[in-house]
Amino acid sequence: MKICIVNHKFKKGDGQGRVNYEIFKAAANRGYEITLLASEIAPEIKEYPGLKCIYIPVKSIPTELLRNLVFTQQSATWLHKNRNIFDVIKVNGAITNAQADMNAVHFVHSSWLQSPAHISRTRHDLYGAYQWLYTAANAIWEQQSFQQARLIVAVSEKVKQELVTLGIPATKIRTITNGVDLQEFTPGNSSRTQLGLPEDINLALFAGDIRTSRKNLDTIFHALLQVPNLHLAVVGNTEGSPFPGLATSLGLGGRVHFLGYRRDIAAIMRAADVFVFPSRYEACTLVLLEAMASGLPVITANTTGGAELVTPGSGIVLSDCNDIQSLSSAMSFLVNRPSLMKSMGKAARIVAEANSWKNMARTYLNLFEELNHQWKTQF
Repeated sequence: MKICIVNHKFKKGDGQGRVNYEIFKAAANRGYEITLLASEIAPEIKEYPGLKCIYIPVKSIPTELLRNLVFTQQSATWLHKNRNIFDVIKVNGAITNAQADMNAVHFVHSSWLQSPAHISRTRHDLYGAYQWLYTAANAIWEQQSFQQARLIVAVSEKVKQELVTLGIPATKIRTITNGVDLQEFTPGNSSRTQLGLPEDINLALFAGDIRTSRKNLDTIFHALLQVPNLHLAVVGNTEGSPFPGLATSLGLGGRVHFLGYRRDIAAIMRAADVFVFPSRYEACTLVLLEAMASGLPVITANTTGGAELVTPGSGIVLSDCNDIQSLSSAMSFLVNRPSLMKSMGKAARIVAEANSWKNMARTYLNLFEELNHQWKTQF
């Protein structure tokens, strides 16, 4: 089978890029002929036999909106000329104007634009205006892409419902949750001292972009005020972030530990007791599964894509991400029951094991084969 996958990046450390990285490896190991249309490809991928790389360089173009626009147009031009070569073409969202067989949707911009957490609602400046324009433009482009695809893959049930709201028939949508690296993220112990964290305290962990309020760190801080026997480690770039100042103003300076942007997140997870992530808007977050794979019970919210994976035995899902009292009650409930946290952490690991990168990639490949069979049957 000849497969073409279109994505900006194919590499670890990038959400969509990691998904397509794993799909490519699995497809190559099955002996399929793969063509990648991308602007960045991990060096180790190039070693695979039977691989063809089509580069669309956009790094020098200013602003992500313009980079996306150039990539969209150039990839469509190439695909229009070479469509008949392939059995299956897979794309992501509005990444190209060309028709695809499968469109994997990691983010629905029209839903994000309507969210109360959208940046344009909190930033009434040039940056906020740019973010509104970027989201609105992508919302228009992705509508056309969704309609053109033969099959839509949603990366969470939340994304699936957003697509149905847009008018995409549910029969056209399959849900495949993003995977997790079970070797990198695994239960164990890390030295808190070496990580810059205090020993002998109850420790919650938050990880995400803390430059805006979308990830909901402010609600976590206010809930933390009501749980005095709990500390919080925060992983995220503090440059331009309002949250170090907020922690100080709330008197939490001694219990909130800002670790900055870190590449050793797996080690930090092994040092924590519970993962707290009640994001105000999330299509499907990798970090939730990474925490579960690390054996952490999780506290999240139904506004977080992927929350449907959290069973009652492995964590707590809040119905209102902004409910300070419910969040503080959830944190207090777990922190005061260490044996329960351990058992929930074990259950969380079992959930993660069913959602490995290997299983995710296998599911995509089965869909590729199904689409190819349908195509050959029709013609």
